[in-house]
Amino acid sequence: MNTIPSVDLKDFTSDDPERKQKFIDELGSAYEDIGFVSLKNHFLDDQLVEHLYSEIKDFFDLPEETKTNYEIEELHGQRGYISFGKEHAKGKKEGDLKEFWHFGQEPEADADLKEKYPDNVQVKELEDFNETGMQAYKMLEKTGIYVLRALALYIGLDEFYFDKWAKNGNSILRPIHYPPITDEPKGAVRAGAHGDINLITLLMGASAGGLQVLRKDGEWIDAIPQDDELVINVGDMLERLTNNKLRSTIHRVANPPKVQWSSPRYSIPFFMHPRSEMPLNCLDLCVNEEHPKAYEDITAGAFLHQRLVDIGLIKEKK
Repeated sequence: MNTIPSVDLKDFTSDDPERKQKFIDELGSAYEDIGFVSLKNHFLDDQLVEHLYSEIKDFFDLPEETKTNYEIEELHGQRGYISFGKEHAKGKKEGDLKEFWHFGQEPEADADLKEKYPDNVQVKELEDFNETGMQAYKMLEKTGIYVLRALALYIGLDEFYFDKWAKNGNSILRPIHYPPITDEPKGAVRAGAHGDINLITLLMGASAGGLQVLRKDGEWIDAIPQDDELVINVGDMLERLTNNKLRSTIHRVANPPKVQWSSPRYSIPFFMHPRSEMPLNCLDLCVNEEHPKAYEDITAGAFLHQRLVDIGLIKEKK
């Protein structure tokens, strides 16, 4: 396998049981093998994608002093602006060569949440920035719900098992700017090798290549979707819940060849998180003699906190 498999969400949403099962089998098999797929016929339209990229480019082009006004320390990177080099991969000291923004959940009035999410930070300089970001957020969340429904059936759960956890969940939309590289990086890359924290990640096609996925045999392969596809991968929460049945694959954003250092890169991942009280205890369906329980019981909220400390967005008090 030299590229990630491609699947069509229309198969799952069709009225044909064979097409629906085909999607379930292709998705589940890919997530057991490499942990990544590219998905066509999702709920994002081209016009919204184009508008969002235009808005985020305009934001990252703002003066540094303007952007840092939106970096609010007490939010620990949960919302608003996170400046260049702040985040690093787990186990690394070098900061990634990127700056980014976080849009968070705006829950429905009847969500009955046990936690209060921080308010989104409003950008005054760009009239459509926040509205456009949240439109994309909702369409990516909808797409993710359907992917999780297919995975629930693949695992052997009720189709709607994840709905109550993922709807109004603590998901994050993260527009990222990788600026041009001006000096030889000293051990730093655009995004160090890592696994994602969450249930699944939905990535809108990046403006330049660089995303690489680590195959089981230790080879890095390029993840290059078609223009109209999303890249969707399993995160550590789902790997943990399924007792390693589904793979949270290590991936990275490699630095480009030196001749391309002058070009910036933009990408927009949507990290689909459940509500914090969701138990990530290994599912009984995924535990047997051949695959004994691999993880201690923990909630999604506690697991997220641990990992935000690991990657440097939360500083623990000593």
